[in-house]
Amino acid sequence: MEYKDYYKVLGVDKKASQDDIKKAYRALAIQYHPDKNPDNKAAEEKFKQANEANEVLGNVEKRKKYDELGENWQQFDQSGHQQRGHQNQYQGFNSDAFGTGEQADFSDFFEQFFAGRSGGKTNTKNRRGGDYETAMEISLEEAYKGTERIIQLETGKLRITTKPGAYNEQRLLIKGKGAKGSNAENSGDLFVRITIKTHPQFTRKANDLYINQNIDLYTAVLGGEIIVDTLSGKLKIQIAAGTQNGKSIRLKQKGMPLYEKPNFYGDLYIQLQVLIPDKLTDKQRELFEQLKSSI
Repeated sequence: MEYKDYYKVLGVDKKASQDDIKKAYRALAIQYHPDKNPDNKAAEEKFKQANEANEVLGNVEKRKKYDELGENWQQFDQSGHQQRGHQNQYQGFNSDAFGTGEQADFSDFFEQFFAGRSGGKTNTKNRRGGDYETAMEISLEEAYKGTERIIQLETGKLRITTKPGAYNEQRLLIKGKGAKGSNAENSGDLFVRITIKTHPQFTRKANDLYINQNIDLYTAVLGGEIIVDTLSGKLKIQIAAGTQNGKSIRLKQKGMPLYEKPNFYGDLYIQLQVLIPDKLTDKQRELFEQLKSSI
């Protein structure tokens, strides 16, 4: 049985906080996820190792036992019995949550020590299943209106629904949809991390939206109407005569909906960019010259 340094696997110090361990695990899970590394055995192995390490170090009690044994964990069984052949009593991150159809395997140490022993037999009476975590990427429009995805778990397909106003790095908790425990009540949970794609027009800051809007010189000088895009549709707005380049217009309640507060919205800020004509006809140049001389 080979000793595995789970701290080294996650790339953290032994004094790392639980939050640091969680962050390190998430980064590795994203980097080596099978969906991003198809047919890459090395990445697949690193993905499994990260899940195994997180299953131990991510749990305060399990981490404490692991730290107490250290490199001498092989000596815990003074009888010298390896107890091989026992079924693995813990499931870590099951990649079925990502639709890969593969389950992470764990080292002999994890199986023998953390599964618990009673009279040489594995105690599974109150074993809780491990948690799953997966990422769900959505567009800004989907975050605005709410959306859904279907993911594949080992027990079948599951529909994931987001409410209007979902935000980047939001984590949804779905209880009981993680790895199976000793009974239905002891199943782990599923965590769904929301990521929102960068939008080509809108920039989001909290619940407010920002957009750049081009207007021609003549509208800026004389005033007029323009059509702007919002996530709820196109909108006609008035431009005052003498509008300066870079002027910002605030449209109240035209930003993102507040999560779980569907009747409240952020604001939309429109920054106007005045386009200067780069080619003038002789007549246009003459008119500009007349305007210049009249000032």
